[in-house]
Amino acid sequence: MTSGKLVPRVITIALAAIVLLVGWQLGSRWETAEPVISEGVATPANQLASQLQVGTDFAEVTAQQERIILAQNDAALTSDQFQLGTHYDRLSPVQPTSSNPDQIEVAEIFWYGCPHCYTFDPYLESWKTNLPGNVNFVRIPAVWNPLLQLHARAFYTAEALGKSEEMHVPIFREIHINRNFLDTEQSLQTFFGQFDVSSEEFSNAFNSFSVHTKLQRANELSRRYRISSVPTVIVNGKYSTSSTKAGGGYETLMDLIDELIASEAAGN
Repeated sequence: MTSGKLVPRVITIALAAIVLLVGWQLGSRWETAEPVISEGVATPANQLASQLQVGTDFAEVTAQQERIILAQNDAALTSDQFQLGTHYDRLSPVQPTSSNPDQIEVAEIFWYGCPHCYTFDPYLESWKTNLPGNVNFVRIPAVWNPLLQLHARAFYTAEALGKSEEMHVPIFREIHINRNFLDTEQSLQTFFGQFDVSSEEFSNAFNSFSVHTKLQRANELSRRYRISSVPTVIVNGKYSTSSTKAGGGYETLMDLIDELIASEAAGN
């Protein structure tokens, strides 16, 4: 082989090697490069992420709508003047009442020593004289401490002696007008004597098993109704309100009570 023929062949082989080397480097870069996805391009991954986000938002909106519907279902059928959670609350669970199944029970939780209860009482006394047959009004004395328990025992003692209607208002007046706080058993016994109740009759009723049982029941109802202040009104074991919540004073509270009764009568 002559040197003239060898030189072109060496050049050809060198060029081929260079081409192969460049091709290998380009191939390596292509295989190892990270994929680039531009924002807004509808790639399968972007579409899936978008669908998941839409699904999450839809679930949240649906849950919120369900909560609103449940709240609306809890509300009584009242005028726009009264709103659930503002003017009255719904007890959960609804509590059983002591009235007949075909009656709507309105219960006042009160204390004889409470000035607000004393002010509210004339409204209730006037209102309950014209109640329809499907409404039953009951009073439940608060029993948070020994003094309230003493007055609650006096309430149930008058009831046991058949003197409840006769003595209810005078007990209020004795405490708030005459300033005789009736804070001992002896003072109560003396006061009951003004209504032709002998010491023996008073003592037997005051310490009776039936009165003790009613005190226990009053305590249980106070816990079930979550009573934190008096006076509080419970409508049919379902709705709780007071003059403070109703706003506008005792006349407004009486309007709310009537609307809650009408709602219950309508089967809402």
